[in-house]
This record gives sequence, C-alpha cells and structure tokens, in this order.
Amino acid sequence: MFDVQKVRAQFPILSQTVNGKPLVYFDNGATAQKPQVVIDTIAQYYSEINANIHRGVHTLSQLATDAYEQARDTIQNHVNAKHNHEIIFTSGTTAGINLVANGFVKFVKEGDEVMVSALEHHSNIVPWQFLCEKTGATLVVIPMNDKGELIMEAFEKLLSDKTKIVAVNHISNALGTINPIKQIIKKAHEVGAAVLIDGAQATPHLRPDVQDLDCDFYVFSGHKVCGPTGVGILYGKESWLNALPPYQGGGEMIKEVTFEKTTYAELPHKFEAGTPNIEAGIVLGTAIDYLNGIGFDNIAKYEQELLDYATGRLLEIENLKIYGTSDNKASVISFNIEGIHPYDIGTIIDKLGVAVRTGHHCAQPIMNYFNIPGTIRASFAFYNTKEEIDTFVEAVKKAQMMLT
Repeated sequence: MFDVQKVRAQFPILSQTVNGKPLVYFDNGATAQKPQVVIDTIAQYYSEINANIHRGVHTLSQLATDAYEQARDTIQNHVNAKHNHEIIFTSGTTAGINLVANGFVKFVKEGDEVMVSALEHHSNIVPWQFLCEKTGATLVVIPMNDKGELIMEAFEKLLSDKTKIVAVNHISNALGTINPIKQIIKKAHEVGAAVLIDGAQATPHLRPDVQDLDCDFYVFSGHKVCGPTGVGILYGKESWLNALPPYQGGGEMIKEVTFEKTTYAELPHKFEAGTPNIEAGIVLGTAIDYLNGIGFDNIAKYEQELLDYATGRLLEIENLKIYGTSDNKASVISFNIEGIHPYDIGTIIDKLGVAVRTGHHCAQPIMNYFNIPGTIRASFAFYNTKEEIDTFVEAVKKAQMMLT
C-alpha cells in the first residue's frame, strides 16, 4: 500500500521549517524535491567514479561511462523507446525543443506552417517563432475554451499539407489540463506533419509510452521527476534523428575531423557535443528508478485524491475562482481571489510556511485569454498530504482577511 508518511521520510527537505512554520511545498510544477537516494547517488558519483566519459581507457572513466549509459537504458525502458540511441541527453526540456526547432530549418520553407497550442509554456512557443522567422513559415495556434481545453474541432480544421510540425504539451503547466495527445498525433500524421510533445509537466505524474503514442519527439526535464537540474531527455524516432542536422559542434559528436571536412558520429552522440552533465545523467536514471519503485499507478491515484480534496477545500473560500476546469487534469490548481493580486496572496502565505507559485507561469497567452495578470498555482506531488492542504487553505483564508 502507498504510505505517504513513509515516502515523506525519504525527502530531507520536507522536515524543515520556513519562517518558523513547517514547510508546505506546493510548487512541484516548478521543480520537485529530491529523495535521499538521489542525493546519495550524487555524492557517490563524485566520491567514487568522477571521470570524463566515452574517452578514457582508465578504470574510473569506464565506470562513469557504464553508469551513464546504464541511465540511458533506464530511460529508454521507462518511455518504451525502440532503441537506446533514440534517447538524447540534453540540459532540459527547453534544450530539447530548441534542438528540434533548430533542425527543422532543414524541412520548413516559406509558406509552410508550424503549429502550437494556446496552452503552451513559452519554451514551446519561442523556439518555433525563431523557426518561422528564419524560414518565412507561419505560426498557427490551436485555440482553447474557457475550461482550458484545446478545441479539437478547430485543430483538425487548421491541419493541412502546409503543416510541417505540431508542438503541444502533454499537460499544461499553468492549468493542469491533460491534452488528448494520442489523437493529436494521429491527426497530425494524417497530413504528414511531425509531432513534438512537451512532457515536462507530464512525466512527474505518468509514464509515457512513446511507441504507443507514436510521437516523433518527446521531451522532459530531470528536475521535475525528482532528479537534478541541468539535465533532460529528448526522445526522437531514429529516422527523424538521423535526418536532423547536428545542433552543436565539438568533441564527442564527430566521427572524423579534418580542415577540409568533418563527419558526424552515429546516434546518440551526434547530438551530445562536449562533456555532458555526467553526474546529472546518471542520477536521472536513479530518480526514474525511484519513481517506478513507488509506481506511477500509485502516484496517479494518490495525486487525484489530493487534487479532488484541494479543489473542494478551496471552493469553500468566497470569491475564489479556479482557472483550468477540465475533467481530465493533473494535480495543479490555478486560482485567484477577486480583488486581490496573486502576488500579495503568495507573499503572505509564504510567511506562513506555504510555498506556491504566483505570476503568469511562463504562459502569458493563457493569462491574456482570461484577461488576468497571473494566478496563484498550487501543484501537488505524491509526497504532499491532505493535512498540508488544510494548512494551505487556512493560510489563503488568513491572507484574504488581511488584504480585504
């Protein structure tokens, strides 16, 4: 059985106080906390096998290389990629999106269309705007409705043979909406478009199966799945990765270099120029193993309980409005209280030990749609509790009283 207290004991940071109050950490959408096994693996790497990888014949280099490539295998199995060389280590979700967008300069021309959705994080908008500026292509946006759901009828009408790539998130970071990506992928493929899925917010809550989804690219970040910052994953179908040009030049990504011509290494090294974030790559494998040990079915079930409970408790508060009311959503609640700026609420409840995110959440088009400056966002993880939600709700009520 899932025992949240046993889980919480594995996260040292959760036992501390902030501003004299027990920490209530509800900013998991921004970054997840780290279990002791992840912290220990970081220390173990630097204490026992710190060395550069893929290049040395000495023992430490071989040990570090083996650990790094074992992490690649772990992630391949986790997302059910067909080949381990379809797993590219990056510095994060943003880097993975930029890598693909930069490479698509080769496949996009003036008159073509690049499609994103109204629910995207800025990191899944701006790189595609760069692509359009470079090529003369047009950025097309899938609209959303008042519940924070994509309007699928409009999406299908927008698709055409001009559409070269569709880039959408699996789960909205600002609203928690879980998008029907399998349907999106299928429809996009019918017109010959490639599909990139931003899985940054999804991977903490569910286990993606890239072969079942049939996506062409899937990206996510390590720090949101209890791993380190500065590491992420780009999954790409082998055919697409072979077709894309290298993103960066340097060591490791070459086969042979002369002043006349350079030839490139095979996958995955073609996209992994220079010394990578070795420790973070290894530890990301540890974090993925840790989450699978808990079980994503257990995580999803428990987080749904937290979401339902928190939604009910927050709606007790007068003049509170929740943004993002899809029936299919993850454990994220964005809300405002009428007449009060979200920043003011966030500042006061921080003094009471409660950490939430306030602002536009790098999703300004969503805020513009609702004509608001931002929201208060509470994002829950499997190590949070209903008791913490009660503390949070009482803190919000107290802030409301102070500000009205």
